Amino acid sequence: MNLLGVLEGLLFVVGEEGLTLEQITDILDINLEEAKNLLLELKKSYEADNRGIRINYLGDAFKLTTKKEHKEYYQKLILNPENNTLSQAALETLAIIAYKQPITRVEIDSIRGVSTIHIVRKLLAKGLIKEVGKSTMPGHPNLYGTTKEFLDYFGLATIKDLPEIKENIIENKEKELFTSIYKETEEN
Repeated sequence: MNLLGVLEGLLFVVGEEGLTLEQITDILDINLEEAKNLLLELKKSYEADNRGIRINYLGDAFKLTTKKEHKEYYQKLILNPENNTLSQAALETLAIIAYKQPITRVEIDSIRGVSTIHIVRKLLAKGLIKEVGKSTMPGHPNLYGTTKEFLDYFGLATIKDLPEIKENIIENKEKELFTSIYKETEEN
């Protein structure tokens, strides 16, 4: 198996959280020297001009990041009005953050039932959410909250202007659906 490709995939999957050397050695079942060599080889392959990402050591982890020299193109992507629409998934994620802030990405994933790492990145890039601190959970993940741009985007004066959510409506609809579909019938 090509461990270089596996390492690249692992770094992509973990996204902004990155991987420590210890995690790499554990996951790939290799020693520290082999892990360092794999990282250096992958890092070297990303240094070519025809590559758009690179490996950075940030905090205590290795992460895939974009190249600074391409920044103007990333800004065009983000600032392009055609790209400023929010998908249904982004709106759902944004609603969870708005109502539950401060909240970690893992908590958002738990509520949505799917990974939101790319959506959170997009919302961060658009300036609709921001990191507001660190959680006391193991690993101290980032806490996210909404921004002033979020309020402007949705025409709100304050976060208190969000409509109230009635959680019991969903529970009642599910209960009604269950009881209406699965009614017992009397047989003669």
